[in-house]
Parts: sequence; C-alpha cells; structure tokens
Amino acid sequence: MPNIINEIKLDFKDVLLRPKRSTIRSRNDVNLYKKITFRNSKKIYHGVPVMASNMDTVGTFNMARALSKNGLFTCIHKYYSVDEWKQFAKENPECLKNVAVSAGMSADDFKRLSDILEVVPDVSFICLDVANGYSQHFVEFVSTVRTTFPSHTIIAGNVVTGEMVEELILSGADIIKVGIGPGSVCTTRMKTGVGYPQLSAVIECADAAHGLEGHIISDGGCTCPGDVAKAFGAGADFVMAGGMFAGHDECDGEVIEKDGKKFKLFYGMSSSTAMEKHAGGVAEYRASEGKTVQVPYKGEVRNTVLDILGGLRSACTYTGSLKLIELPRRSTFVRCTQQLNNIYI
Repeated sequence: MPNIINEIKLDFKDVLLRPKRSTIRSRNDVNLYKKITFRNSKKIYHGVPVMASNMDTVGTFNMARALSKNGLFTCIHKYYSVDEWKQFAKENPECLKNVAVSAGMSADDFKRLSDILEVVPDVSFICLDVANGYSQHFVEFVSTVRTTFPSHTIIAGNVVTGEMVEELILSGADIIKVGIGPGSVCTTRMKTGVGYPQLSAVIECADAAHGLEGHIISDGGCTCPGDVAKAFGAGADFVMAGGMFAGHDECDGEVIEKDGKKFKLFYGMSSSTAMEKHAGGVAEYRASEGKTVQVPYKGEVRNTVLDILGGLRSACTYTGSLKLIELPRRSTFVRCTQQLNNIYI
C-alpha cells in the first residue's frame, strides 16, 4: 500500500550555510582543487570538481577548452562523431584529463563509445547517462561497461536514493549522478510527479556512496554560485550544472536577436526540441520531459567561471574551510523561509 515519508526533505532554496569563526586571511588562500582516487578504476583525479553538463548545447568541445583552463570538467555530449573526437584530442591533449565521453545504453551508443575510446585512449572518464537510473537493464549495462573498460572511471546516473547509489557502485560505477527533476529545463516532476528535493538527495546519496568509497555528482538545481557551495557542503564530490553554463559563446547554437536583445537557445535533453533534433521526434509511447527556452546571451564563459569560483572561495572563507574538500566537515545548514531580498529584481 502507498505510504508517506513524513521526514522533511529540503532543496537548496530552503537553507543557508551558517558562518563560522575562521583564521583564513584571504579568499585567495582557499584551495579549490581536489585529489580523488576512484573506487573501481583506481584512477586519480586532480582538479576543480565543477562540471558542465553533457547537454548538447552545453557539453561542447569549445566549453571543454574554456573550462579546462581553470581546472573545471566537461561531460561532452554524445552527438560528436568519432572523427570529431579524434580531431579534438589531437588539437587539445591538455584537455583530455578534464573531459568524459558520454553514452546512453543502446547498442549504437556502446559501439560509438568503444570506437571513441579506441582512437582517444587518453580519455579515462565515461559518462553513462539515462533519465531513469533505476532500471535493472541500466545496472546490467554499467556492469558490462565496467567489464569492457576495467581501468576507466565510470560516471552513472541519474538516481536520488542511497540504495540505488550503492547498487550502481557495486555494479562498477565510480561516480553516481544524483538528481531527478531539479534542472532548470527539466519537466520530469511536472509530467511524472517523480523526484526528490536536491539538497536532501545529495546528503543521503553522498552518505551511501562514501560508505563504499564511491563518489557522487550533484546534478541540477544550482541557480547561482551559492547553490554550488551548498551542494559541496552537503557532501557532493562534484557539482554539475547546465543552466549556469548556458547562453555563452562556447555553447552550440546561434545568437538570436529579439527586440534589441540577444539570446541563445537552451533545452532539456528530453525536450521535444532535443528529440526532434536527434531522434526524429517524440515517440508516441512517451512524453516530452524538458523545456526549450531562450536564455540571455552572456558572452565568454570565463566570467561565469570566475563568478562560480569566487563564490566558492568566499563560502569556504565564511565557514573556515581552507580547502574545498573541508567544506562538508565545516558546513552547518540553517533552514530559512527566505534567503534573498528580491526588491530590486
């Protein structure tokens, strides 16, 4: 029979980080780089664990070039050809440690993944991305990819509960993407009624993953640098964003001029726009679960990157965290009914 979980679950908007006494003299002293050893691949990552999503307007080679300069990571979308990957790798070998090859779980996806990793062996991250990470078929697919690529670091998702995090890690994944419905152009919660408040999902899933020496990505729900800081404070090892990286020069798509203002198109990967572009339309057996929006044109992504990193350094300074990796241990969340004064917005 149906039941109700009465324990309150929270989103980023429901809390603030409480400041703590600090001996840090300057934001410039804060170290945002993390060194992480992965459970199954045994590979070591060293970088700033902020990721651009593998959405086809955001997870581009141009985005990877720009973000890698500041140590950030890009999950490349799955629609680049093998030849395009080969050219990118040849021209940008310094970026390869900060990118992942993305794939779904169809036979064509697996073949394309195998072909790319054969011609670009220096890419060690694989992102297995499906909307619903709860299917047994996906668990089995993760296990197959682990067997086929034993030394690659596997990202898998999306899920929002601890037991599924554990199952995917035990099936061979190293990093689990956490988030169902929080994205700015995702309508899964509206269309299906399914989801989980992102802050609580991150706290619970991080606890499950870390108990098995696995790691998680907080995927979606960040609207500003403060949300990124809250996700790290909640225990996320990586934070992935789509909307925050949308609208820049490095995103795919033309600049649209409308009433004297400039925009770029941004859409969810389950939207009708994406499915018409990549699958010939929305299949009759399913519904579109994504929005298509025009976001203000923002120029180079570098300014957004510096804004996110500056906010993270400040959050670490306010909480007395000399390193980003210390932030979860120093984080106390305060529930609130309003976190912003919007009178001039």
